[in-house]
Amino acid sequence: MKIVFEKMIVGRWKLVMLTLVFAFRFSLITSYAQVGEYRTDFALGVNGGYVMSNVSFVTKVPQGLLGGLTGGLTARYTCEKYFHSICAVVAEVNYAQIGWKEKILTMDDKPVPLHTDETQSLRYSRKMTYVQVPLLARMGWGRERNGFQGFFQIGPQIGFYMKDEVDANFDVRQPAFDPGRDYPREQNPEYQYYGKRASQVVAQDTMTVKNKFDYGIAVGAGMEYSHRHLGHFLIEGRYYYGLGNIYGDSKRDYFGRSNFGNIVIKCTYLFDIVRTKNTKIK
Repeated sequence: MKIVFEKMIVGRWKLVMLTLVFAFRFSLITSYAQVGEYRTDFALGVNGGYVMSNVSFVTKVPQGLLGGLTGGLTARYTCEKYFHSICAVVAEVNYAQIGWKEKILTMDDKPVPLHTDETQSLRYSRKMTYVQVPLLARMGWGRERNGFQGFFQIGPQIGFYMKDEVDANFDVRQPAFDPGRDYPREQNPEYQYYGKRASQVVAQDTMTVKNKFDYGIAVGAGMEYSHRHLGHFLIEGRYYYGLGNIYGDSKRDYFGRSNFGNIVIKCTYLFDIVRTKNTKIK
């Protein structure tokens, strides 16, 4: 098991380093080694959307996707058109509501009734507020000033934990809901859900976030409509894979992994601050 986790950690660092190298070399090439059509376009704007998230726990915790809002500021510097590819660097500072929503089910994949009120089913979700800062290398194909453009972007993202809130109809700290950390070696006689819950993993429900700095890889694609006088309107789908863990992951810790996965649908509006003076740009 130790060797497996060591390989996973090494693999994660290789992935983040490759992405950082790609983004860094992309920015250097497009900024200093202009081999295509030169650009100095700079645009600012706002973005907003909906994010669906979960946390990949090892030991596994059954989950659905937790919905939340995201929004913030966007800056884009377009530096070159290389053949048909429009090269740019995008930076954002976003507020995001992410976390996880548990699927508390029986062995038959049915909701588990609350033992004190069987008209209710056990529910638990935790929504965390983060400030996320992605830095993305962007490639676009299509019109720049008037018309449509498709784009793809990828790069590193960091995040800073701010706060969290729990939505649950039970308190796992109460003996009736806690099988105990030593389960199944030792059983809590007051626990009410032996044989009722398919998963007895509940440690995550009471743990506080240990690592408040998050980092990972973001990748997205979308469409942009540009109008010479009105600005740029974008819609994008994006996926974020966290490389850091929110909880400790040493031998003494309960979870070997606890990293975020986010699916984001967002819209962005950008207006030009600096625009390349070239009447041939369409």
